[in-house]
Amino acid sequence: MAESEIAVEPLLTSLAEQLDAELERRGVEAPALVGIHTGGVWVARELQQRLHDHPPVGTLEVAFHRDDHATSGIKAAVQPSEVPVEVDGRTVVLVDDVIHTARTIRAALNALFDYGRPAAVLLAVLLDRNGRELPIQPDLAARRIELPEHQRIKLRGPDPLRFVVEEKD
Repeated sequence: MAESEIAVEPLLTSLAEQLDAELERRGVEAPALVGIHTGGVWVARELQQRLHDHPPVGTLEVAFHRDDHATSGIKAAVQPSEVPVEVDGRTVVLVDDVIHTARTIRAALNALFDYGRPAAVLLAVLLDRNGRELPIQPDLAARRIELPEHQRIKLRGPDPLRFVVEEKD
């Protein structure tokens, strides 16, 4: 399986700068970051360190909200969600590593609303990949990437974080 890597550090810096600017533009004073397991959690924790106000970070497991869990089964490594802040009336920044088909994001929105009704949800991703199957787009993306369908991109980590482009089996 041929692999190549994409540097993550400049993507994190770019996304943090975009997010700081967007939160300021919107006048958001107390956002919460919620990362989607697993890569989104790693990214959310990195963003927290780079943002001016160091907002709280929560984690979201979407396995039970996916539209394919009946056919593909639940992953063995399902982790609990931990949303440590009140979601009602708060701007929540939903964080993931890559948006591709948008099915994970749809599941994450369903899971997030189990915790309350946010004032707004912003979607921040490191990579916006081609191949959307649902009409969901990120508010903020560090980089757009085009990959052929026979390839996938995975965030590996957490220390160090790195993207690896692989050929699908």
